[in-house]
Amino acid sequence: MKSSSTYRDVRLGKHRLFGWAIATLLVLCAGTPAHALDPHRTISQYSHDEWGEKRDFPGGKISAIAQTRDGYLWIGTDKGLIRFDGLNFRVFQQATPESFPIGSVQGLVTDAAGDLWVLLQSTRVLRLHDGKFELGRDQAEYGITAIGKKQNGSVLLSSLTYGPLSYDGRFEIVRSPTPKQAPLATNTIPPGDELSSRFSWATSLATHHVTQPNSAVISIAENADGQIWLGTQDKGLFTMRGGQVSAVGSERLSPKITCLLPLENGELWIGTEKGVFQSNGANLTQTGVPSSIRHSTVFAMIRDRDANIWLGTSEGLFRVNGDEVSRYKDGRGIDAPVTALFEDREGNLWVGRSGDIERLRDSAFVSYSVGEKQSAGAGPIYVDQEGRTWFAPFEGGLHWLKDGKTESVSNEGLSKDVVYSLAGRKGDLWIGRQRGGLTHLLYNHGSLSTKTYTKADGLAQDSVYAVHENQDGTIWSGTLSGGVSELRDGHFTTYTVANGLASDTVSSIEEGGEGTMWFGTPKGLSAKTAAGWKTYTDHDGLPSSDVNCLLRDSNDVLWIGTAAGLAFLAGDQIKVPRGVPESLQEPVFGMAEDRNGWLWITTASHVLRVKRSSLIQATLNKTDVRGYGLEDGLLGTEGVKRSRSIATDPQGNIWLSTNRGISVANPARASVDSAPALVHIEAIFADGNPIDTGGNIRFPPNTQRATFRYVGLSLANSERVRYRYWLEGFDHGWSEPTTNREATYGNLGAHPYRFHVMASNSDGLWNGSDMTVGFEIEPTIWERWWFRLSCVLCSGLAALLVYSLRMRQLARLFNVRYEERLAERTRIAQDLHDTLLQGLLSVSMQLHVAMDQLPQESPARTTMSRIMQLMGPLIEEGRGAVRGLRSSIDNPRDLSTSLSLIPQQLGIQDGVDFHVAVDGRSIPLRSVIRDDVYSIGREALVNAFRHAQARKIEVLLDYSADHLRMVIRDDGRGIDPKVVGAGRDGHWGLVGMRERAGRIGAKFKVMSRHDAGTEVELNIPGNIAFEENPRAPRKWLNGVSRFLRNRES
Repeated sequence: MKSSSTYRDVRLGKHRLFGWAIATLLVLCAGTPAHALDPHRTISQYSHDEWGEKRDFPGGKISAIAQTRDGYLWIGTDKGLIRFDGLNFRVFQQATPESFPIGSVQGLVTDAAGDLWVLLQSTRVLRLHDGKFELGRDQAEYGITAIGKKQNGSVLLSSLTYGPLSYDGRFEIVRSPTPKQAPLATNTIPPGDELSSRFSWATSLATHHVTQPNSAVISIAENADGQIWLGTQDKGLFTMRGGQVSAVGSERLSPKITCLLPLENGELWIGTEKGVFQSNGANLTQTGVPSSIRHSTVFAMIRDRDANIWLGTSEGLFRVNGDEVSRYKDGRGIDAPVTALFEDREGNLWVGRSGDIERLRDSAFVSYSVGEKQSAGAGPIYVDQEGRTWFAPFEGGLHWLKDGKTESVSNEGLSKDVVYSLAGRKGDLWIGRQRGGLTHLLYNHGSLSTKTYTKADGLAQDSVYAVHENQDGTIWSGTLSGGVSELRDGHFTTYTVANGLASDTVSSIEEGGEGTMWFGTPKGLSAKTAAGWKTYTDHDGLPSSDVNCLLRDSNDVLWIGTAAGLAFLAGDQIKVPRGVPESLQEPVFGMAEDRNGWLWITTASHVLRVKRSSLIQATLNKTDVRGYGLEDGLLGTEGVKRSRSIATDPQGNIWLSTNRGISVANPARASVDSAPALVHIEAIFADGNPIDTGGNIRFPPNTQRATFRYVGLSLANSERVRYRYWLEGFDHGWSEPTTNREATYGNLGAHPYRFHVMASNSDGLWNGSDMTVGFEIEPTIWERWWFRLSCVLCSGLAALLVYSLRMRQLARLFNVRYEERLAERTRIAQDLHDTLLQGLLSVSMQLHVAMDQLPQESPARTTMSRIMQLMGPLIEEGRGAVRGLRSSIDNPRDLSTSLSLIPQQLGIQDGVDFHVAVDGRSIPLRSVIRDDVYSIGREALVNAFRHAQARKIEVLLDYSADHLRMVIRDDGRGIDPKVVGAGRDGHWGLVGMRERAGRIGAKFKVMSRHDAGTEVELNIPGNIAFEENPRAPRKWLNGVSRFLRNRES
């Protein structure tokens, strides 16, 4: 044992931590709707942001600050009216649409209806209603010198003409005037805009209406019981009850009452040129006013939602919380006068001065730097039951912090050694050191006693990286390379790889249930139970075998932080949470659980707050993970690799170490959802030109680019606001979050659309509703329905015309070709008649003469008789051929009759069921077409009668406006498929029919199956087959005309 002596009155370094010190630093955070500024913090611990000339503040002395219901912050200055959205300032030089110059602003108030009332230096008032300024026309709105608010939220004004007025839909005089009244016609306003130039005029005018106060009122308020208080320019304080005005006198009270603050308990705080006074309605006193603010010139006072009273004075900003008074200088350390104060809807405090405006807000964290350098990292951290926060910087030493007081421990060589780990229970502390072994420190009534254990005392190694104290008081010490040592009843027992430990380097220790001890090592997670040892590695489901830290939560779930993310033990199984963000897949260095069931986790580059139940149930969504950064008050976001780098204090606060210091957060305040961002679409542009958003929004035709400019108002930290948008009718869903404050779309068609935009607030929560605006892009001439229909109709008519012309052209071509064929056939028929047929007739006649000259008994007579019998049919066939060449149909207009006579011409006897059917009205055919159709039909019927052995043959003639269709079918033996396709050698029937069909532009088809009959189909377009087109286009066009007229009406 290195030292067994006990030290009393050990040296405690009670100096401020500056050489190695702790410096409380300013941090950023998001405000919440349930809390204002935390009264337990000093003003310097709030987050401070200042806007001056360098940050584009327009300048001027700030006289008033207000916030309208839409979330905009309004700032009144001697240079005009300014609107602020958290990032950009907009100066209103004129009150539109009145085009009235605003000038210097004296006061701002928002009423219960959400309207903004602006008191001008010209003693006139403006009201901002529905986005437009309204200039007062009533005489009651002239000569206004003070503006305030009643308890019911309506506006309270002080008029030089009528005295106190209220407005709740209309103006009403608050108190009854005296009988003596001046005519309203005399209440003209003198020229000029200086308020001081009006006071002398106001004095004489006011005496016509009220006897007191005989001075201009510059502050006005109503307390909880309805009593009206009037602060004057130079006559002191007055009160009015039941129509009676009386002075509230005090020798010490300044004659100029600058501001009034009524409290809920009926008290009134009175700000004057010479300090602050209090009134309980009957007495005026400074007894309850802290002495530090009794003599300051007060310009503004407010009470925030946490009951802090803030005062803007000539000596800077003061906060009063009970008997405690805090004072704050500006960012330059100067006591600059504070002329305006306001608390917004998120609990932020706005401080107005001359030339700049400052925002104070709570931060999620209060941070402290450690060590001689501000960039020095903190190591292990532990909070004892008395509220002392123990921490050890990387550079060495041990320190503690409590109630703003810091001390260091230098005995036992701790100031020169690096502390790896801190653990303890009740009032003692166990310290794992880099070189000095294990030190036990006991703090009791201001004195420290220490005892150190080394390898000589049985400790496995003097480099102790992890320390843990069990509930029964057993101390476990994990070393860098010697295994883990158990200290029980003053004796050490060491366990190493030989006993079952995964590695002799132990990074973290945690106590489990039923006597189980858990040890994190670089080679896995080891468990020591009564049954023995068991080790879990990445083969068992761990993200990595390198375990950095362990945490047993309130539900006895063991959480495991590894070099590749987070895991937990469910029963005997390692589980890795599903659906976690990338930030939880980094090396995990520290974990702690708060009282609300959330885990606070530090990783290699993030500080996170994660909902524990969602991790276990694998239902993690965006609202279940909250990341914190420098804007939330952290000095750094990188966790530190120590056995215990996050701790919970007795009040439930979370303390954590980062690479740049230590930070503390209050989970109770962090758990409250912050106010949602208020989203507005400020402007819409079509090709860079603004669009009027009043009424129905319509874009001009042929708009190439539509731009939407929007803003999400979350004034706590506008830089963290993110936007998502969706153009309904174009996009398939919401966009990815972006910081851009405008969205542009191109190539939009002429359709109705709806643009949606939503914003996250300063905490990154998407807890607000979206803003939606509908619009329509007007169609161009060529995008209108009637134009497109006209184009379709015209195209159809053009196609029909082209088709008709082409058909006519083809018909003329066919006519020419058929006339040529007919002429050629006629010539051939004439030639046959004049040559061959006449020759045969001559031969026949000569044979008859020769026959008559032969004797009856001549043997040649029999031969001659047989020759003459043969000549008769031959001549008849010649006549038939000539007849066929000239015309095949006896009745040129009746195709059905001609086809029905073919069996008789062929000499077919009864026994075959033959009939011809006509579908539709018979239409006259072109002569050339008629002959070919008849020829094709005759050839098909000849084949059916002579070769098909059919019992039934039928012919169908289908007359339609579109076509002529002839079908000849029989139930005979059919035709061989090869013959159907290619024909039969030496036979030209099928081939000839196809050739005839091709010449007249017809479709020819033969279908046949063995022993199932044959069907021959001929289909000819109507405009080719018929002499006249049977269609009735005039009726069709009349129908289209009637349809167009109906659409227009």
